[in-house]
Formats: sequence, structure tokens, C-alpha cells
Amino acid sequence: MAIVKPFKAVRPSRDKVALVSSKSYDAYTDKELDAKLEFNPFTFLHIINPGYKYHQEFTGEQRFQMIHNRYEEFKENKIFIKDSSDSFYIYESSDTHNSFCGIIAATAVDDYSNGYIKKHEGTIKKREKLFENYLKATGFNAEPVLLTYEDDENFNKLLQTLKEKRPEYEFSTTDKKLHRLWLIDDEINIEKITSFFEKKEALYIADGHHRSESSSLLKKALQKENNHHNGTENYNYFMSYIIPESNLKISEFNRFIKDLNGLTIDEFLIELDKSYRIEEKGERFYKPSQKHHFSMYLDGKFYSLYLRKSVYAYKDALSKLDAEILYKTILKPILGIDNLDKNDRIKYRNNKLDMLSIKTLVDNGQFDIGFGMLPITIDEIKKIADAQLIMPPKTSYIEPKLRSGLTMYEF
Repeated sequence: MAIVKPFKAVRPSRDKVALVSSKSYDAYTDKELDAKLEFNPFTFLHIINPGYKYHQEFTGEQRFQMIHNRYEEFKENKIFIKDSSDSFYIYESSDTHNSFCGIIAATAVDDYSNGYIKKHEGTIKKREKLFENYLKATGFNAEPVLLTYEDDENFNKLLQTLKEKRPEYEFSTTDKKLHRLWLIDDEINIEKITSFFEKKEALYIADGHHRSESSSLLKKALQKENNHHNGTENYNYFMSYIIPESNLKISEFNRFIKDLNGLTIDEFLIELDKSYRIEEKGERFYKPSQKHHFSMYLDGKFYSLYLRKSVYAYKDALSKLDAEILYKTILKPILGIDNLDKNDRIKYRNNKLDMLSIKTLVDNGQFDIGFGMLPITIDEIKKIADAQLIMPPKTSYIEPKLRSGLTMYEF
């Protein structure tokens, strides 16, 4: 049973939402960021980059305190408003290629800690603690965790019905996306949504593992400080965007290696032949067509690699992942890459936009070799999570990527 509840969001006023909401801070180049900050006084980027106002950079706890101050200024100036009643928020973003729709809600930290909200990625302790400190100092979170659930036809119909009324927000952004948001604050539909998720045995994290773990750390810290803790406090929950599995878009990450670990090209191919059937494809771009099948670009040529089933044993859900197979059969034994997180000889690039990135980055001399694979599926992700296993880093690039500053959750 998953606890999903409405909450009182802090959010931009209707007339300013298009100016306030922004992509993730890291999604902008330096020039784009400077332009946003210079010409848009309402952008959420002013909150998370508080030093711009004073022409200096702040770090650590001082920066967190300044973020809190900017946030409070936005509230004082009525750029942000807080809803008077608990609500669910149906949020939809769409463009000519994709449409994503789900519910922004509060989800229980205990469900994450007890395994009802399931994870498939590892987290870094330093990042967990940093974001916990950020949440504690600023008092709010503006980036929901992306959760997913198995599609349900009746629930989809309910959402479609709720979307028939006029949205609270409807605006377009310069990346040619249309954004719409509906408030659901009536008791009947709140009960329908709450009851639907109560019947779910599990929800799955699609994106936001560090945010989830940091929320768990925050709850433990604030509960310890609160002598009157009763379990209803806001820190017992974290903000999530919950969408059906069919709405997820999953892309792969290509792997790029800077050298052949001291081997010549011929020596490398001879080693590779022990585990793969190799076919040279020439200069024409080549992408794998099935699982356990890789593309490789080396010395101006594409190759197809077919795993020899006799040399690799499938032991569990993790061992069946293409990213794990590539690591176990090539990256570690032949190219000498042990730690995928900390080895500067390997780099990753998601294949969302640039299908020729493997060829380009190898041809220009940045890397000696590149590997491509098919995207992981949601079923593979769920099997990993159900088995309490952890995927290799950069196994998947999952969309939607949510805008900041659309709804805020206060602690």
C-alpha cells in the first residue's frame, strides 16, 4: 500500500508562471543562464543563484541561507502564493513528439524506507548529505521525485475527465513545449486518487534517488529534534510527480573510452572475439537491433557485436542488463575499467538527440572507441528494483525532466 496525499503547494501566480518556472539549473549554458538572470526578474533561477543580485558567489550554508531569503522575497512580493487547501496537481507537458501527464503529490518517506517506493540506482553519501542540508536550510523543495506505476485504464479515464475543466496554468516555453496544470481540491476526487494508490503494492523511482534518500535523512533529523513528533508533519513526506509507465521515455547512454588499455587495434579485436561474434559494418552509422547486441565504433569503422551465449551466464536480473554485460565482458576484463563512477577514462553521453555522437566523438580524437546499446525497458528496471539490486551508473536517461519552480513543497 502506497500513501499518496494532497498538500498545500507554494506556486507562482497565474500571470507569472511562464516567467518563473525554469529548466534545471544545470541545463543552461553560462551564457543562457546570464541572459535569464539579466532580463527576467521573475525566473526561479534567481532563487537558486542568489549571488547574482550581489555580483558574487555564495557557497555552503551561506548559499543555502541566501536561497531561503530569495524564496521568502518571492512570497512577500506575491510572485509565489500558497494554496489554502490540500490539493493534488495534474501536470501535463507536451510537444510535437511527446506528451507526459501525471500527478504531483506528497508521498510518504516511510514508504521509501520500507521498500514500497522501490529504487534501482545507488546513491553517493556526500550528495545525500549535501541535499539534506539544503532542504533543512531552505525549508522547501522545488524538484519532485519522478515515480511511476503500472497503467490503469480506469484511472487514466479519471485523469482525462479531470482535465476537461479549465487548467490553472497553460503556457508555452521557448523549447516549444506546452505546459498545463490542474488543481484537484474537491473531497470526492481526492478520495478517488488516494484510494487508487492505496491499492498499489509498489511505486518505482524513475528519477530522483538522491532526493528520496535525502528526504529520508531529513525526516530522521527533524523527527529527532521534534519532541512533539506525531507523524503528520510535512517532513514525513516528499513531493513526487507520479506518472504511468507508458508515459516514461527511456533513452540509452553510450560509453566512450579514451584508450585501448595499451592494446593495438588488432590485439583488442582478438580479445573481443573470445566473447563476441564481430561483424564490420564500415563507415555507415550502425545501431544494435536487439538486446545483448552492441554497436562499436573504432578507427573510423562501425562494428556489430553479438554476445556468444556460451561464454556468459545469466544469474539474475542485473546480469541480463546490457550495461552490465558490456562492463563484465569488455570494459573491465579487456579495457581495464574497474570503477565506473570514478575512472576518468570512461565518459557517458545520452543518445536522446545525437544518434551520431559515437562517430563524432571518436573521429575528433576525444576517445579511441565508443559503444552503443538499446535502451533499458521499464520491465528491466522493475525487476532490478524488485530484486533489490543496483544498476550500473548511467544505464538509463529517463524523461520527463521536470521544471523547477512550478510547485514547491515546504517542510
